[in-house]
Amino acid sequence: MRIYERVKSYINEQGIKHAVIAKKAGIPAKTFSAIMCGRRPMYAEDLESICNVLGVNAGAFFTDSDQSA
Repeated sequence: MRIYERVKSYINEQGIKHAVIAKKAGIPAKTFSAIMCGRRPMYAEDLESICNVLGVNAGAFFTDSDQSA
């Protein structure tokens, strides 16, 4: 599973609206949508901003037993 898929899954499990995360992370809504759909790469800065909003360590999205890229 790709990082953006893990982040998207976490956000959906928490029941948080994507628009809320995007706004708080300072990422334009269209850009956030493109990231969550895999149309744009998720850069380290994006992940850091999103994780700060979620209050989660970025490492949490790298510790999945699924090794597919």
